[in-house]
Amino acid sequence: MEEKSWKDHHALLNPREENELEIFGYKTQGCRKTMCIAGYIFSCGALLLLFYWKPAWDVWANCSPCNLQEADVILLRTTDEFQKYTRKKVTWIDLSKLNLSVRDTSDSLFIADKDSVINRAIMKPELKVRSIQVQKIRYIWDLSVKQFQKVGSLDDSNSCYDIHHKFGTGLTREEQNIRRLVCGPNAIEVEIRPIWKLLFKEILNPFYVFQTFTLTLWLSQGYVEYSVAIIILSVISIGLTVYDLRQQSVKLHDLVEEHNKVQVTACTKDEGCKKLESHYLVPGDILVLERKQHSLPCDAILIDGGCIVDEGMLTGESIPVTKTPLPHMENTKPWKTHSAEDYRRHVLFCGTEVIQTKPTGKGPVRAVVLQTGFNTAKGDLVRSILYPKPMNFKLYRDAFKFIIILTLIGVLGLIYTVCVYVQHKKPVAETVAMALLLFTVSVPPAIPAALTTGIVYAQKRLKNKKIFCISPQRINICGQINLVCFDKTGTLTEDGLDLWGLIPSEGSRFQNVYSFASGTPLPWGLPCGAMASCHSLIVLDEKIQGDPLDRKMFECTCWEMEDSSTAHSKTAVPDTSVIVKPGPNTRNAPVDGIAILRQFPFSSGLQRMSVITQQLGKDQYDLYMKGAPEMVTSFCRPETVPIDFIKELKVYTTQGFRVIALAHRALNMGKDVELDNLEREEVESDLTFLGLLIMENRLKAETKPVLEELSTARIRSVMITGDNLQTAVTVAKNSGMISKTSKVILIEASEPEGPTPASITWQLVEDSKQMAAGITILVNGTVFARMSPGQKSSLIEEFQKLNYYVGMCGDGANDCGALKMAHAGISLSEQEASVASPFTSQVPNIECVPELIREGRAALVASFAVFKYLTLYGLTQFIGTALLYWQLQIFGNYQYLMQDVVITLLVCLTMSLTQAYPKLAPYRPPGQLISPPLLLSVILHMGITAIMLVCGFLLVKQQPWYSEMVNHRECPPATHSLTIPNRNGTANATDIPSSVLSYEDTTLWPLTTINCIILAFVFSKGKPFRKPIYTNYIFSVLLLTQLGICLFLLFVDISAVYKGMQLLCTPTIWRVYILIMLFVTFCVSFFVEDVVLQNRHLWLLIKKCCQFQSRSQYRKWQRKLEKDPTWPPLKRKDFAENSKNEIYINPIYEHDEEN
Repeated sequence: MEEKSWKDHHALLNPREENELEIFGYKTQGCRKTMCIAGYIFSCGALLLLFYWKPAWDVWANCSPCNLQEADVILLRTTDEFQKYTRKKVTWIDLSKLNLSVRDTSDSLFIADKDSVINRAIMKPELKVRSIQVQKIRYIWDLSVKQFQKVGSLDDSNSCYDIHHKFGTGLTREEQNIRRLVCGPNAIEVEIRPIWKLLFKEILNPFYVFQTFTLTLWLSQGYVEYSVAIIILSVISIGLTVYDLRQQSVKLHDLVEEHNKVQVTACTKDEGCKKLESHYLVPGDILVLERKQHSLPCDAILIDGGCIVDEGMLTGESIPVTKTPLPHMENTKPWKTHSAEDYRRHVLFCGTEVIQTKPTGKGPVRAVVLQTGFNTAKGDLVRSILYPKPMNFKLYRDAFKFIIILTLIGVLGLIYTVCVYVQHKKPVAETVAMALLLFTVSVPPAIPAALTTGIVYAQKRLKNKKIFCISPQRINICGQINLVCFDKTGTLTEDGLDLWGLIPSEGSRFQNVYSFASGTPLPWGLPCGAMASCHSLIVLDEKIQGDPLDRKMFECTCWEMEDSSTAHSKTAVPDTSVIVKPGPNTRNAPVDGIAILRQFPFSSGLQRMSVITQQLGKDQYDLYMKGAPEMVTSFCRPETVPIDFIKELKVYTTQGFRVIALAHRALNMGKDVELDNLEREEVESDLTFLGLLIMENRLKAETKPVLEELSTARIRSVMITGDNLQTAVTVAKNSGMISKTSKVILIEASEPEGPTPASITWQLVEDSKQMAAGITILVNGTVFARMSPGQKSSLIEEFQKLNYYVGMCGDGANDCGALKMAHAGISLSEQEASVASPFTSQVPNIECVPELIREGRAALVASFAVFKYLTLYGLTQFIGTALLYWQLQIFGNYQYLMQDVVITLLVCLTMSLTQAYPKLAPYRPPGQLISPPLLLSVILHMGITAIMLVCGFLLVKQQPWYSEMVNHRECPPATHSLTIPNRNGTANATDIPSSVLSYEDTTLWPLTTINCIILAFVFSKGKPFRKPIYTNYIFSVLLLTQLGICLFLLFVDISAVYKGMQLLCTPTIWRVYILIMLFVTFCVSFFVEDVVLQNRHLWLLIKKCCQFQSRSQYRKWQRKLEKDPTWPPLKRKDFAENSKNEIYINPIYEHDEEN
């Protein structure tokens, strides 16, 4: 295809986003479709089933490539390593039925916002819009840029001015109708999938299709009882799966349905404000927020007034968050980047609870609808549950490769059978049936299901330990974790902070420390004013609620906060302000109280917060700021900052204290000033430094033992925090993350400023070669401080690029992005299951981390064990059946039933019940099926089994009592000896050939059956990842019971047993020989598996002799650094190259800041 044609045929959907997709245009061809329909009929639906599994093949067969503008079918392909295809039909949205007033001129706008994609998508004069829907999001065809664009949200290019002036007065009724038709309803609709659909989808799974084929074959050969047993088990399995999926569907539907029909007040230009159901809202609508508590049905930008919301549904942390209105700005910058302030402070997210509204004098609290339906924050979370990101874990890819290998072995068996049966001139129908039967024996259809048994039991054990999981497939991945990142505050240290002291500053000198432990109330002064007012606390249900740090700081002032509804009736301050007053225990405060008029809330990116206040009864306005000491002092006048500031700060941070700086500025503003229109940049300057607030952040009791356990297990621990570096380093040393004797190198990165390029400075903390500095830091860094939420996510991603399996443990608030990005994100939350991360621990300490790794390792080892067992079980049956085929015989119906149901099925269900070993081993279990130890295990055990079965098959023919054709089943009485027939089978004239009855079958059946029990025992290894086998009482008793039953069937002389099991009587000595063969096989198998293949020291020696080195990126860099004489660099400053021409902006920081 030519380059231009290829560009028209192919495009990217959501470029550079997490859900990026490639799209291809196709046009349906009538003749091709007719041929495909004929193919469906002639193949009895097999071709249709193939197209169901492979949608890309369906499109390629039915359609021809064309440019996207003409396409009626779109083929989508993910851009990740899975390259998954999806087929979507292009639909038309007809606007003509709306009776639009403007329809003639081609230049006329249907949407007042001239930049809206809707204007560019309407085809004139037809008044139609082309659209596709992908993962619940609607995309429409933009005629100007010739690509599909997302609808359902306001354009990010709108400036603050645009938001206020384009949408501040509401939309017209006509524009609402157009937007509603094009964008769809504002509803997060999760249908309760009908049972017949779930059943249909489950039955069409390749596993069940293969099983249906197998059962049909078995039934045709008369294996009725066995087939019926498998059918019953399959029906139960399908029923349980469908029930589970249905329950999940109902639960998710109920979770979102209540928010789809919320009554809201919306305003339009031509009809004013009126009540309507929330699903009628469209982007650009004006939403009026009532004073009562309610849930938000959409994402909206606050434009008038303020409010306090609970974002616990999104973050897992139920702390009131203050939202401020979007400022009126005249510049043309996009509204999200109008200033350095975090834009999330202006956005009300769908699904969050509005606790309190703060109307201004202009009128009620108003917001512009930003996003609707599945475009919202809540919709995005629901979509992540409906369409989980596939995990790239080698286990599942290797399992597929392994099944292909077994299939090839089955094909060899098929060819072997055809040769044998053709040589004996058997009918074609019988030859085909027996060949297909041997083919199905080699591939146990339960292999895919077996890989999940360990996960199911591990998930149940985790739930009993208050660790909940919404992504079970990640449990196996937890077994491979070799690096864990921890947030500091609330994760490694206690959530609540104890105030240790205040170091006031006057005249650019630090004063004596005020200790809060003394019990003496804090005397009035500007530091006291800052502590009493510079916070985001609120009064709710007569209780002060908010950030734990703010609460502790405010409590130490002995001041009181009044409920805004009662306080404002007695004062002349605005209704939206918060009033704080001296309490009865304060020391002679010469003020009646302070009104907090305007808040510039705390942001992780800005590392500070500010408030504008006014003393009650006075006209003086003050600005108070608190935040990171380095940040706050940068806004202060240099002459007010003590000369020994750095030294004093270091004294406390090196002791592990958390330090916050306070600052103040008297504002000279008139009475008529509009505080709501003030930007923080206008007032946050020329501040006076007030002092340092010292807080004690104690380690949790569980932190040090857990980190020591991880260190012993050679699992790297890393701290990622927004706090001061010195404080973080001290906490790392106290917790054992960094050895007390280790030398710590401080690496400080500076952004480019003007002509000065970005730089990295290296120096020893005690003293406080341009070789891919970023990677060397990633490989060796232990503490990453002053990290924003977006930078945390970015850091996790960089670790993953170095082939680390990364776990992340945080409190779920600032860490949402990092928790989702990690292979295993664990949120410490009181909620049962937080959508903020795959795992949630209700126990708020890091003990859950080793627990999860232990269970992950146990589940992974169990999956490997069951997989190996099923593979060997299939190969054992394959070899046994192939030997019997040599003389045109086969195992009996009940013999298969015994092996498959009584032995194998029960083993698969109970083998994974063995619990995780309580101590973490200093190495990980293998994470690949296609690896030398596992392949050798399968090959050697297959060889041992083959030798045993061939020996039994050949030796029985050498016995003096052997006969090819026999008719007797029961053994003679003890006083009579077994009749020895003629070796040519002439002892009994009535002897007839049998497809089952033979001495070979009677010998091979106990060998194969008991060998399955031997393999189950051998593969159920305990230490170092699971407890010993005897602790799994159910499995141990089951193996003993199965062995007892098999020995009973081997040695019992009961006619009914022989008849039912289709066995022949053999001399007791031969049965003893069979037992000896099995015992030798057990000893050899146990020695090979336990002493050779599971011998870690032996494999390390082999690796050393073969000079094998890990191919993981982080290992390669570690080896490089070991050989680098200049590592680690000290007292050095490295500058970025070409920084003047190109500055890298991390896209994750940009997009994930909202997390």
